[in-house]
Amino acid sequence: MHPRLSLKNITKRYPGIVANDGINMDIAPGEVLAVLGENGAGKSTLMKIIYGSVRPDEGSLEFDGRPLDVSSPAEARASGIAMVHQHFALFDTLTVAENVALGLPPGRSTAEISEEVKTLGEKYGLEVDPAAVVYELSMGERQRVEIIRALMTNPKLLILDEPTSVLVPQAVRKLFVTLHRLAEEGVSILFISHNLHVVRKLCTRVAVMEKGRIVETGPVDQIFFHPQAPYTQRLIAAIPTRRKL
Repeated sequence: MHPRLSLKNITKRYPGIVANDGINMDIAPGEVLAVLGENGAGKSTLMKIIYGSVRPDEGSLEFDGRPLDVSSPAEARASGIAMVHQHFALFDTLTVAENVALGLPPGRSTAEISEEVKTLGEKYGLEVDPAAVVYELSMGERQRVEIIRALMTNPKLLILDEPTSVLVPQAVRKLFVTLHRLAEEGVSILFISHNLHVVRKLCTRVAVMEKGRIVETGPVDQIFFHPQAPYTQRLIAAIPTRRKL
């Protein structure tokens, strides 16, 4: 079986800095892979390359065994890649259904979108009123809107950038249920987080980045608790572990 996504020698340079330096990484169908690293490690640049908002200077991507060349998020979504950003991109004065519609190709009516929002919400534990105005929603509900909008494109790969940073523990637990359900259905999940407790509970494998390179990769227990993982041990010391869920 081909990896869902395969990165080969991905390199991106900016003036005075190499943001990504010869990165090789695979993620399998249905896998939840955490990408860890301190600020400036190159995580965001790598995710932007996968999502089509940044072009690499060198290297190539494959998706389900086929070359992937996307030059915009719209092309990435059409290829089966969706992303939920750390900072929500929702319009406060629009309804949930209207916000969801902004991320979709034209052609669906508001009534159709509202019905699909309800269906996806019930299926994945992301219940939210499609007629609600966004400014009335809690942060957890806003994140549900973002995830539903991503799921409306039927992604095979879902990128989540710091998805628990604004959530209370109860909302994090509900997010776990949703992501496990998606993974069971074969959706691959790239999970970027500074919450090491969440990573331990949710993810199956970890890739650790430092100075634009992947310096360690392996199963969660091996990376977090193995004495031969010095980069991770330093990362654990540098990033405070959040409260338990």
